[in-house]
Amino acid sequence: MHIWKKPIDIDLLNQSSVNTMMEHLNIVYTEVTDSTISATMPVCHFTHQPLGMLHGGASVVLAETLGSVAANCCVDEDTYCVGLDINANHIRAVKSGTVTGVAQPMHIGVSTQVWQINIHDERDRLVCTSRLTIAVKKKK
Repeated sequence: MHIWKKPIDIDLLNQSSVNTMMEHLNIVYTEVTDSTISATMPVCHFTHQPLGMLHGGASVVLAETLGSVAANCCVDEDTYCVGLDINANHIRAVKSGTVTGVAQPMHIGVSTQVWQINIHDERDRLVCTSRLTIAVKKKK
């Protein structure tokens, strides 16, 4: 089922990351399906925590980025979405390579949305699972 109310162009999404945290962490949007958005992020010195593993906060940034962008593509032009609550369970340590996050909707309502974002390593092993609750607001 196609859930998007706005056209989604991966190149435009990536251009929108210029001068943001997404650019700093080198988050790159890679795929859009009828109901998911995916992006990658490197695991390296700028996403590591002091023990040399992927920082949980970097995983949360990837998760909230994907869920927020997806949520905003599911609403009309007179509406916008912002994160209300995020939960993340860090399952597996990753020291290098690239992780891929995929956001899929659990609930798309009039005033709230809930998105599940799973992050996997290059061997398709679950690294982090996150749930993002979104507030849907009317533009003034």
